[in-house]
Amino acid sequence: MKTALRLTVLAAAIAAAMPASAQSNAEVLNELKALRDRVAELEKKLQAAEAAKPKEAQWGMTPEQARELNRVTVKAEAIEDSRDAQGLKNLTISGYMDPTYIVNRRQDRAGFQFLNNVADDGYNYDNSYFGAVSLDFQKETDSGTRYRLTLVPNRGTDSVIGNGGIVHEATISVPITDLQTRFIAGHMPDWSGYEYLQPTLNKLITHNLLFDFTLPTSYTGAGMDYTSGKWWLRGMVANLNASKNGAGEKSPVITYRVDYSRGEFQGFGFAGVHGKAANFNADPVTGEQAANSRLDLFEVDAYFIRGDVTVQGQASFGQQKKAAIAPDPVTGALRDARWYGLSALAAYKFDPRLEGIVRLDYISNKKNGGGLLGYTGYWDPANGVVGDDRNGIGGNPTLDCVTDPTISACNRGANRSALSFGVSYAWNLETTIKAEYRIDRANLPVFLDVKSGGYRKSNQLFGTSVVVAF
Repeated sequence: MKTALRLTVLAAAIAAAMPASAQSNAEVLNELKALRDRVAELEKKLQAAEAAKPKEAQWGMTPEQARELNRVTVKAEAIEDSRDAQGLKNLTISGYMDPTYIVNRRQDRAGFQFLNNVADDGYNYDNSYFGAVSLDFQKETDSGTRYRLTLVPNRGTDSVIGNGGIVHEATISVPITDLQTRFIAGHMPDWSGYEYLQPTLNKLITHNLLFDFTLPTSYTGAGMDYTSGKWWLRGMVANLNASKNGAGEKSPVITYRVDYSRGEFQGFGFAGVHGKAANFNADPVTGEQAANSRLDLFEVDAYFIRGDVTVQGQASFGQQKKAAIAPDPVTGALRDARWYGLSALAAYKFDPRLEGIVRLDYISNKKNGGGLLGYTGYWDPANGVVGDDRNGIGGNPTLDCVTDPTISACNRGANRSALSFGVSYAWNLETTIKAEYRIDRANLPVFLDVKSGGYRKSNQLFGTSVVVAF
């Protein structure tokens, strides 16, 4: 268009400059007409050239793409509405299972352990929380209230404390002033020590001696949960290892846990329990069951985890009134149980999938014939029963403590130790294969050899498991 305009102006200027006498009006008009036709021809060529150029890409969507986006938007909104209506918003479902194979030398047994009922066999170090199936539901509402229900048939805390149920944890957490200050209540596993209960977080198959014999199983009660920076504090007033107190039982325990994350790689914590707990002793003369008695537990633990290296440790102390295994040899009165213990674990990843683990445990339990948390009431030397000959707790069962119960050897319990070597291999993100070789020892012959009927100072265990989680 600019070219045509220039030609028109040029033609007009030429026409104006020409003398009137040189051309007639008719000739001028003919020339202007020819010039106009030429300009029109040039304009058509210019338009054709513009049309022949490739069009530049335009941002945006075609009508079909816009319709498809609308359909996807409607579907997404419908899915969100349906999810919210069904209560699935912020709901997390997870679980695990770990079929386990155990060889126990003194028990003269070898085989798989999976979903066996702890109520039929009791809680033992070779039969604790492994070989289980778990399904965990966690829900958080828009207000910040949290709900958790964990189901573990036959192997959960509710089964271990004797209820026989499948509930392992059932808790609520309600924010009070903010999300860091919460009211907590319900039934929850114990939070003491450096080892976790579930096999997905426990490096070895078995647990350390302190976990098995000096720590509570669960709490049922209410309390507070507070987080501030690197500090995490929890405390409850609760029943210890009981979902309901029996007749005549009125005193709950006070339990607490404090954690401090010193940095990215290390931290420490401590926990305690104080109050009255079940005492399974009975009066040696009348046979009357002992009442709940005063219990005090305290432990401190720490960790260092950086790169391929993991180091963890724990020290525990405990005592319970009238809970010792051996009564006073003169008066027959029940005596106090007192113990302390240490545990340490070290692990190293040889590559991102393969990890080697070693753990060493020790419990001093010699006072008044021994006696640990929940492991009392075994004194009956007339019938050859003075302790737990499967776990190695109590006095020397080979002594004649009926003829002369005043001898010092009849009033000492066994000190226990355990050394474990293990490996774990992450087959994939959901599957871990574990193997463990464990040696348990005592300073007294307290392990029953089922095959020979005699008593030994040591036992050996081998186990392997496959832990699958989602």
